Amino acid sequence: MESKNSTLNLGTVISVRGSIVDVFFEKHLPPVYTLLRTGKENQIAIEVLTQLDAHRLRGIALTPTEGLARGMKVIDTGGPLKAPVGKGILSRMFDVFGNAIDGKEQPSDIQWRSIHQAPPPLSRRSTISEVFETGIKIIDVLAPLERGSKTGLFGGAGVGKTVLLTEMIHNMVKHHQGVSIFCGIGERSREGEELYRDMKAAGVLPNMVMVFGQMNEPPGARFRVGHTALTMAEYFRDDEHRDVLLLIDNIFRFIQAGSEVSGLMGQMPSRLGYQPTLGTELSELEERISNTDAGAIMSIQAVYVPADDFTDPAAVHTFSHLSASLVLSRKRASEGLYPAIDPLQSNSKISTPGVIGERHYRLAQEIRQTLAQYAELKDIISMLGLEQLSQEDRNVVARARRLERFLTQPFFTTEQFTGYKGKFVALSDALEGCERILRDEFKEYAESDLYMIGTIDEAVAKKSSRERS
Repeated sequence: MESKNSTLNLGTVISVRGSIVDVFFEKHLPPVYTLLRTGKENQIAIEVLTQLDAHRLRGIALTPTEGLARGMKVIDTGGPLKAPVGKGILSRMFDVFGNAIDGKEQPSDIQWRSIHQAPPPLSRRSTISEVFETGIKIIDVLAPLERGSKTGLFGGAGVGKTVLLTEMIHNMVKHHQGVSIFCGIGERSREGEELYRDMKAAGVLPNMVMVFGQMNEPPGARFRVGHTALTMAEYFRDDEHRDVLLLIDNIFRFIQAGSEVSGLMGQMPSRLGYQPTLGTELSELEERISNTDAGAIMSIQAVYVPADDFTDPAAVHTFSHLSASLVLSRKRASEGLYPAIDPLQSNSKISTPGVIGERHYRLAQEIRQTLAQYAELKDIISMLGLEQLSQEDRNVVARARRLERFLTQPFFTTEQFTGYKGKFVALSDALEGCERILRDEFKEYAESDLYMIGTIDEAVAKKSSRERS
């Protein structure tokens, strides 16, 4: 993994400030991104970030720096940080260095590749737009996802981002036979352990890889773990020609780690304290996720929105890379409408008649219109009551409320908590259900008949069983 002759190039630690380490090299200065090793048994890893002058460089430690002191010898490994790739990494869990952290032996049939790769050239990128069916009604109908695209999952804390991601993994592996790579950036280690157990129980682990840079790890490790996961994803796309679903939870933590590194490096912060290089750092990561002639990496990224403020620079920069945005609403979650995706704020760039078809496009527009009218009428209803509305407006409210209930769905990954059996709903069934609700076929049905069901036929079955009892 690290070249042997590089041990000849030795440096000396001249200062340690938190995770930032300055090193003096007498012979020649290692290039930027080179991995350095120091400390007892060389367990402290440092990545070169900048060369200060002819003999001094500044790096960021990717491991804790306890015990590091001035005068310690530093080894130039002669290469950048590398990630393991190959069939042997499937069903395993790794850290930023490619060390197995699932308590099993290190995989043997693997190669090592640099985590710093250039994005695929434009000539190799695919220009065909294809719809990726998730089996989740509200997404497939109102914000369809494109194969090889980047989708953002926006929401504050505790509105269901991670639950939605785990459901997507389940559906990708079960229905699309692809590879899923889960990258946890600065998230709780408890969530990683739970996810591993859930995926094992769901039987999808054989086609999955997990990479974690946890909350308690230094900012350098959190800043590079996304690149490690991407290198693994690129292997499956380019060498094995498979479709890859790359789930990043949470891309905001990547920006946050970059901000910490920038602050430690002594760079002048820009707006709201973010790093001045925010746009460049995010682009270096995002531009590698693409659809090529070999296969597609499709990415779904959870984006924590600070204080639910969508004008925050982190949210704004992330938005610019996405082809679809799924916005989770705390209000819908409080009403029990899960998945709590806001149908009016969520959108997709492929939602055009040319890609999704005339019927689907027209239906989606009609659903949005109905829900938007209901949102406007809510103020009047809260002040004057439903009785003061015209008959036409009352019909709109009835349709909208039934649509809202129909667009909820029980998940496979939450079966043990909700007691509802998980459902995968084909796009054609979801469209048919919405169309029939808009035609007022379910005017006489109770709203609860349409809540937490799969296809619309289940509502008919629910009503008849209720009437019999």
